[in-house]
Amino acid sequence: MADFGVSTRMDANRYEALASQLPDYLMKQRWFGGKARPITSVEVVDMIAVPTTEPAALMFVATVHYADGNDEFYAIPLVAVDDSPSESEVTLTAPAGTGGWTLRLRDGLKNPAFLTALLQLIENGAVIPGESGELRGVQTTAYTRLSQQPVATLKPKPVGAEQSNTSIIYGDRLILKFFRRIQEGLNPDLEIGQFLTEKTSLKSVPPLAGTLEYQSRDGKSMAQGMLQKFVPNQGDAWSFTLRSLANYYDAVRRTATIDGGASAAVIESGKQAQGIPDFARSSVETYLAAAELLGLRTAEMHLALASDQTDPAFKPEPFTMESQQSLEQSVSGLLVRVFSLLRDKMKYLPTEWHEKAEKLAVRESEIAARFNTALREPIRAMRTRIHGDYHLGQVLRTETDFVIIDFEGEPARSIEERRTKRSPLQDVAGMLRSFHYAAFAPLLGEDRIQGVDLARMSEWAEAWNGWVSERFLEKYFATAKGASYLPQSKEETQTVLNLHLLEKAIYELGYELNNRPTWVGIPLQGIAKQLEM
Repeated sequence: MADFGVSTRMDANRYEALASQLPDYLMKQRWFGGKARPITSVEVVDMIAVPTTEPAALMFVATVHYADGNDEFYAIPLVAVDDSPSESEVTLTAPAGTGGWTLRLRDGLKNPAFLTALLQLIENGAVIPGESGELRGVQTTAYTRLSQQPVATLKPKPVGAEQSNTSIIYGDRLILKFFRRIQEGLNPDLEIGQFLTEKTSLKSVPPLAGTLEYQSRDGKSMAQGMLQKFVPNQGDAWSFTLRSLANYYDAVRRTATIDGGASAAVIESGKQAQGIPDFARSSVETYLAAAELLGLRTAEMHLALASDQTDPAFKPEPFTMESQQSLEQSVSGLLVRVFSLLRDKMKYLPTEWHEKAEKLAVRESEIAARFNTALREPIRAMRTRIHGDYHLGQVLRTETDFVIIDFEGEPARSIEERRTKRSPLQDVAGMLRSFHYAAFAPLLGEDRIQGVDLARMSEWAEAWNGWVSERFLEKYFATAKGASYLPQSKEETQTVLNLHLLEKAIYELGYELNNRPTWVGIPLQGIAKQLEM
């Protein structure tokens, strides 16, 4: 291991000196998820010296204390540098003996030697002790077939922009997802990835090769990273969908200028793909084939997740009145939060959505009653593990297929909530809402249109959404036919699906009110469709 020039053990004064600089450091990092919450302090709870070639490397585990009384753990990998400082560095100055020392540290996940060292932890099944815990690498049964050469020969390359997690590709063979925020408990992404790799034959999910785990001295285990097979791809399904929609809207703008918007017949034909007008058929039908394939892969994923009758974590379980009441309480809380926000922010919404927002704002009790009535009736189906945050951005597009990734679930939920068994129709609803978002995204983005033009193009957006959703659902239900997790009649199935569509659109409304008011029309349209406003 490289020599720091100082003891790798830090006394209380040095911990305090580092911790005092971390709030400012964290607020400058794109991956830090607590920017909107005031930080009261950051406490360094562990330091692990990671063996590397030059430069010297440390991983700090820190507790971020927020003003609202909540705490979060973050893993902060850093390497020693001696070049010019940048905004993304921490400079630590503390006394050492009779003199002083300065150690300047930069984000380790930007350093090739450190990235190789992380992968070697898994390759060697190594354990590195820290001040109050340890970092360990663990292989799955698939590791040997997925990594057939020494990892030191695989060039590491961080992927894209920094997000809440950081991904690194190793030689186009493996990809490591490094969790910046670490949480106590069994990470659903790791748990589901290992289950699908070792207990099913599902091919549309990258197999899991290994994990990084941080374990504190008191036995608390936290997932630090997951290593999977790297799947060459053309980007995510969201980007793929937008490229297809660009062709569709070009055709609409070139040809459908006399009538302006879509006719009532075309809107109705959104429920039947046979009604696609000739001028749009080429661009739409190409995507319909992709939507059908995505419906197939989605159903295969759900069937695989429901396939084990012996593993308690994955064995399907029936809906109970208790589980339905829990769902109702969750939706009730969501309704109160979002509708209060809607009333508070009404005057700030774009003019074209005022009327629809005002009509919706007075229907909170009606929506609550709708959920109450539906969830008082027994749901005759099984609950299973699901993806939990399923949308076009969680699917990779390869040259000829789709690959499903990121089984962490909704980040705002606790780990235990994300591991709860639910109806797979929640995932189906998530994908349908993602189609709806994609249809409107080109109209509300940088080249946002308004007024009459928006009303006309919105009709064509709804038509596209109808055609695509129909094809996706047809293939999904044909593949999943007879699955225990589907309600026992078409009517019951539609009821559960509609409830999840409405729940998802309400959640989206809250997000857009807080973050993107100009996009509020998309969830408003989705809610209106469910309420037949």
